[in-house]
Amino acid sequence: MTSLAAIGPGTDSGAPLCGVTMPAWGLRCARMDAVFEKLLRDSLPSDAGYASARFVEERSQLVHVRQGISEPVRTAKDTGVMFSVWKGGGAGYAATSDLTPSGLSLAAKRASEWAEITTGRSVLAAPPLAHPTGSYTSPVERPWNEVGLADRIALLTEQSERLAIDERIVERSARIWTIETDTLILTNGGGRVEQHHHQVFPNLSVVANEGSNTQTRSFGAGALGGQGGVEVLDRHGFADAAPRIAEEAIALLDAPNCPTGNMDLVLAPDQMALQIHESIGHPLELDRILGDERNYAGTTFVSLDMFGSYQYGSKLLNVTYDPTVRGEVASSAFDDDGTPSECHHLIRDGVLVRPLGGSISQERAAMDGVANSRASSWNRPPIDRMANLNVEPGTSTVDELIGEIEHGVLMETNVSWSIDDSRNKFQFGCELGRVISDGEIGDIVRNPNYRGISATFWRNLSGVADDFTVMGVANCGKGEPNQVIRVGHASPTCRFSDVAVFGGAK
Repeated sequence: MTSLAAIGPGTDSGAPLCGVTMPAWGLRCARMDAVFEKLLRDSLPSDAGYASARFVEERSQLVHVRQGISEPVRTAKDTGVMFSVWKGGGAGYAATSDLTPSGLSLAAKRASEWAEITTGRSVLAAPPLAHPTGSYTSPVERPWNEVGLADRIALLTEQSERLAIDERIVERSARIWTIETDTLILTNGGGRVEQHHHQVFPNLSVVANEGSNTQTRSFGAGALGGQGGVEVLDRHGFADAAPRIAEEAIALLDAPNCPTGNMDLVLAPDQMALQIHESIGHPLELDRILGDERNYAGTTFVSLDMFGSYQYGSKLLNVTYDPTVRGEVASSAFDDDGTPSECHHLIRDGVLVRPLGGSISQERAAMDGVANSRASSWNRPPIDRMANLNVEPGTSTVDELIGEIEHGVLMETNVSWSIDDSRNKFQFGCELGRVISDGEIGDIVRNPNYRGISATFWRNLSGVADDFTVMGVANCGKGEPNQVIRVGHASPTCRFSDVAVFGGAK
């Protein structure tokens, strides 16, 4: 087995970045120099009450080995600027990938014109935005430019081969997706925010088949990502995962169906990430509560009058918006409106206390929120999004949670999800389950599913372990036009009582 620490320094260079050739992963965008910065600042409308220019460059690479064969390496670079202008009670946005003086000037002019057109038609008369200064860079222990492309492919090829333990393995793949994003926000009041994010999403996947029975087992499943460099793989145990998930896939072929009935349910951290995302994150988005998403992605069962009194979960439930967690996917010092990021409880001791709403939504709702205005790219305006949304750890060990269960099921790794338009009733399926009897983990069961209602499911939280695991979701969609964004989640293993559990098709 190849040790990640043993992979030698790379000799290959990345694709041309920012108009020049440089090694990938670890160097800031060449456009972020004093000349370009002055050009951006000079493009801001001088007669606006508030104006900002948000420059974004994102560079990504997906290396994928399938069935032991390397797929074409996918690299991408996306660069542009969004101008936001507040003027006379109106607001306007315009974006451009033309970074010449004339291109920037035209986009700024269009944003100013839209601000004039919307005067008297905006939900706000003045921008609740400031002129901050500061910077942020993801903590990186070992940049990806130290690992050559040939070595990355060799690592994934080896992991793919380690998945081929049985002739019933019919599909196997290994991949690593790396993203580097540079952002610069300038305002007409002297604000300047510079941020550099390095994100990594590793994944292993295997499919086992026997007759009409097909089972999938994966490592990552979009949840085991984080900020950093090569060390993100070690953080999640990537090098040791292949044999385990392959063996579990084969075991699932012969496993009995998941039992059906109301029982205790234990969710592993990787499934908790999905549970938090769908039944806490989306319902608490303040723009959704205000009705903005109703015609596209649905509404929410949460209303403004619930904050401060509504019992969202049991007293064991503590949920934070925390952009300060080292290595979590969406850690940052500022959101995309330039608001400084701070840690806040959204749910404390089970009581709903604060929504996921950025500065503009906070002004509309006349209530405090968090710094979570985020945009998926330079050509999208920031909207209320999840960033790092975490369930805080408890004091019990996982063994202690399991030991108190007479009859239940432990579930790992999401495979399917469905939730209604108000983000209340849901049904989720997992790749693997394990029966729990008299405080002991027993046999594997296949096709485990559970259903519930957000308004009552979290009140049945009966145990929170201390195994806090930092994860993320790579593909959260929202907004019109759609914005797909990467979200951080962290959670321990959690136990829920009296949950409707059922098996899939036999």
